[in-house]
Amino acid sequence: MTSSRPYLLRAVYEWITDNDLTPQIVVDAQQEQVRVPTAYVREGKIVLNVSPTAVRGLSLGNERVEFSARFGGTPFDVMVPIRAVLAIMARENGTGMSFPDSGGDRPPPRPRSRPSLKVVK
Repeated sequence: MTSSRPYLLRAVYEWITDNDLTPQIVVDAQQEQVRVPTAYVREGKIVLNVSPTAVRGLSLGNERVEFSARFGGTPFDVMVPIRAVLAIMARENGTGMSFPDSGGDRPPPRPRSRPSLKVVK
């Protein structure tokens, strides 16, 4: 089964913007393939404003979040695997959703052997 995280992320993003609030995502910047400006990472995390006025080319895909933004006036192409998104919230009031650690997005291991069914009469 696929992860529900990208679907929930898109839904909460839409809900926040529909209410004229500023969506922000909290990212685990220490995960593999995360591309964020490291100067803004604090304690292994970064909070990114993903409002339509703050970013260009926002893509909230099933595998990753991508966009371009300016950090201290310098353009930067951000790429965050969905598993690294820890939360999405409105800047103004903190309302939003947090997600389980990335371990919750991995499919469960397959059993090595199938249990046999015993028919009882």
